Amino acid sequence: MIPFLDLKKINLRHEEAILNSVHKVLHSGWYILGEEVKSFESEFADYCGTKYALGVANGLDGLELIIRAYDIGPGDEIIVPSNTYIASILSISANGATPVLVEPNLLTYNLDPNKIEESITPNTKAILVVHLYGQACNMGPIQNIAEKYNLKIIEDCAQAHGAIYADRKVGNLGDAAAFSFYPGKNLGALGDGGAITTNDETLYSNLHALRNYGSHKKYENLYKGYNSRLDELQAPILSEKLKFLDLDNDYRRNIASYYLNNINNEHIVLPYVEEEPESHVWHVFVVRTSNRSDFIRYMNDNEIQTMIHYPIPPHKQEAYKEWNELTFPISEKIHSEIVSLPISPVLDMEDVKRIVEVVNEYRPH
Repeated sequence: MIPFLDLKKINLRHEEAILNSVHKVLHSGWYILGEEVKSFESEFADYCGTKYALGVANGLDGLELIIRAYDIGPGDEIIVPSNTYIASILSISANGATPVLVEPNLLTYNLDPNKIEESITPNTKAILVVHLYGQACNMGPIQNIAEKYNLKIIEDCAQAHGAIYADRKVGNLGDAAAFSFYPGKNLGALGDGGAITTNDETLYSNLHALRNYGSHKKYENLYKGYNSRLDELQAPILSEKLKFLDLDNDYRRNIASYYLNNINNEHIVLPYVEEEPESHVWHVFVVRTSNRSDFIRYMNDNEIQTMIHYPIPPHKQEAYKEWNELTFPISEKIHSEIVSLPISPVLDMEDVKRIVEVVNEYRPH
């Protein structure tokens, strides 16, 4: 079986460095918000091209903390794509604000700039863009809209570490951004982890306290904060893997290029890259087919594992049952047809060729 993602193989490439990091932290005697976290924050800010980076417990917390720090809450609205992973939306709801769902572009699966303005109201405070599947959003028009209406831009970069738009990396395309370091991400920890990036000094200062019980100084609490801190043990592991992120992303692009140039099947819709190749880091390679269950069964019969990112649109989830009667036809089409093919920095090119052969031979039953 060709696995969808071999995390063990990905991480064993760094085994010696990871074990040395564990030993170093263990013997330091400092396990929360120490020098390892500070060092990674500095390295990650430099990588993203921002003034600041702040380690947090996970990507969802990162988004939630940004919204909280901007004092966006009850009565306020945030525009968010209707086909995103539910975490993007949960971050808005957790702050008491209202998520306003806007349809994506069917080609890119990212937020459609042409559909944003019609959803803006006097209560709109921000646009939460999601660089879905690893492709940077078409930010130029979105930035113009945000400036026109005086809106914040919050980036959800959970799947797009290292993607570039107009010579700037994601995480440096809005007012603040959140990253996830969930193990399966392009830059993944050995557990949960996340980060916030920003160029806003005041925001950074507030977030620095909010992530740590609302405290800048121990036992003195300025805000009703959170306990959301990047683990001291995960930080050096992320620092080590950050060194190889661009190389890994380039390898993903090579696989994606081979898929795009060699998959030729009228029953399979290939992904579309809107900007330059560097705008996509191919966290997942998503195709569409009208008979998904049949295609997945066929791939499995041919010893190829696939995944679905994601099978149920947010407005059809029980968690948001107040939206269940709403209709978002583009999102519903996407969620009913998408299938992710294997892609990773350790996927052998011979396996890639095998996957292409199998996909090209697929015929619906």
